[in-house]
Amino acid sequence: MGELSRIGIALDSELLKRFDLSIEKSGYTNRSEAFRDLIRDRLVREQTAAPDATVVGTVTLIYNHHAYGITEKLTEAQHEHHDLVVSTSHAHLDHDSCLEVLIVHGKAARVQHFADILIGLKGVEHGRLVMTVPSLDAEHPHEHAHEHPHQHSH
Repeated sequence: MGELSRIGIALDSELLKRFDLSIEKSGYTNRSEAFRDLIRDRLVREQTAAPDATVVGTVTLIYNHHAYGITEKLTEAQHEHHDLVVSTSHAHLDHDSCLEVLIVHGKAARVQHFADILIGLKGVEHGRLVMTVPSLDAEHPHEHAHEHPHQHSH
């Protein structure tokens, strides 16, 4: 972290009260860290919105493994996009449901498209993509010195 800058902001008292209750429930010990996290989150959202941004993230899927061909379709889609998949983890939740989490890395537009394909497969009951940037480097938000090698663990 760089040099600290102190700022003053004006907020509606009721809004501040609600914010304080919210951050207390989340375990923050002070407003400053909560504000820093809000700012970081906004910067990450802006950076991941750029189609050419290099992102990392997770695709989380819940699916019924009895759905016709779902296991094969998920595997086929992952092989077709193998350059985006760093690793996968699979868990059997009950007799019917499976959880699969993929760690992904690549250009935002390609990662989003890949996640849409997976989430849209018949048999996937719920899915979510979460993207972030490898670094919040203010000077070069879309350039990173090195790419991480892909390691697959199934």
